[in-house]
Amino acid sequence: MVDVVLGTFFGDEGKGKIIDFLSKDAKIAIRCSGGNNAGHTISVDGKKFAFHLIPSGILNKGTKAIIGNGVVIDLKVLIEELENLKSNGIDISNFYISDKAQIIFPYHIKMDELQENLRENKIGTTKRGIGPAYCDKFERSGIRAEDLISERFEEMVKENLKRKNTIFKVYGYDEIDSDKLIEEYKKYAEYLKPFITDTVSLMHKAIENKEKILCEGAQATLLDIDFGSYPYVTSSNPTIGGVCTGTGIGARYIGEVYGVLKAYSSRVGEGPYITEQKNEVGDLIRELGHEYGTTTKRPRRCGWLDLVALKYSVMLNGITGLAINHVDTIGKLDKIKLCVAYNHNGEISMDYSTNPKYIAECQPVYEEFDGYFGDISNVKTREELPEKAKKYLNRIEEIVGVPIKFIGNGAGREDMIVVK
Repeated sequence: MVDVVLGTFFGDEGKGKIIDFLSKDAKIAIRCSGGNNAGHTISVDGKKFAFHLIPSGILNKGTKAIIGNGVVIDLKVLIEELENLKSNGIDISNFYISDKAQIIFPYHIKMDELQENLRENKIGTTKRGIGPAYCDKFERSGIRAEDLISERFEEMVKENLKRKNTIFKVYGYDEIDSDKLIEEYKKYAEYLKPFITDTVSLMHKAIENKEKILCEGAQATLLDIDFGSYPYVTSSNPTIGGVCTGTGIGARYIGEVYGVLKAYSSRVGEGPYITEQKNEVGDLIRELGHEYGTTTKRPRRCGWLDLVALKYSVMLNGITGLAINHVDTIGKLDKIKLCVAYNHNGEISMDYSTNPKYIAECQPVYEEFDGYFGDISNVKTREELPEKAKKYLNRIEEIVGVPIKFIGNGAGREDMIVVK
């Protein structure tokens, strides 16, 4: 009953387009993890919609869009997104928030900034309070959506601020006024109260009725708090396990797991990146692919596609099908390289590791392909693609062992080949 869309690398793979296509047949689209440190953009009829919290399935009439319990929510950002959708004629009556989702407060954002400023080796956090909000969740002092609309809300805020302000005072940061914060967040609560509900029951009723559910992943596998390039990771589990814990859906209900990637690779922020091209090639890929963050606007680091990392992602998530975007972009280069193995101190290996010493000792082993695919924007089937493009895609499937089911051949919502 439940299909899943996950990022296979460092995020920004173009999950939005695949989610948008699959959610047309879904009765429910649910976001499982992360916060407004993630984002994707979807173009519809010439309009661009940037999503940071709301599942993009909301653009499809009749699809219920849910923010699951695994998400941490900046209420101001959420309300701005909802108002933007309303102003563009999008119906938000089918939107729901899990009563168990954690809320981000100004003290989380301030704590995020303080901690990053104190680090000698920067992680590259977006400073949006995501990590500190998850810390409070696991410290059992977090405030959930259900608390936001309860009588205990004021008491919880004051208790948290008493401890947070003590820390801010030590480091010379301004303290946060609890009365002002409570007043502001009560207004947010009044606006959002109609959307807060028990989404676990909502989804399981849909499963009982044999209705399709689509889980929208945020961030990506190599940013997973457990399985990514730690410590240069996000604060949640954007892998398959986070789908179950972030929604309340049991593993037995999961069907297809789609892994999204680009025909090249990119990364925002710090951390190891074996196939990065710190040269004219990387710059050219960035400009051709418009590789600037949806959320941060930061220029992304760009490089060749890494099949060792992709195979790791496939194994970890149980991916059943790949969705590859930007095939048109990579086809504008005259020569394309594909990392097919690592050279680790003279030994050729397909083993991926998040161990920083191992990664530092590895060199990519490349195969080269002819580029200049020509204009493929009007191609509707895989068979119609130029031979050079087919050869590149075939090699990816051959090494990774998973079929490509979607091929992105342009920036628009409709620019995608669905492989039968």
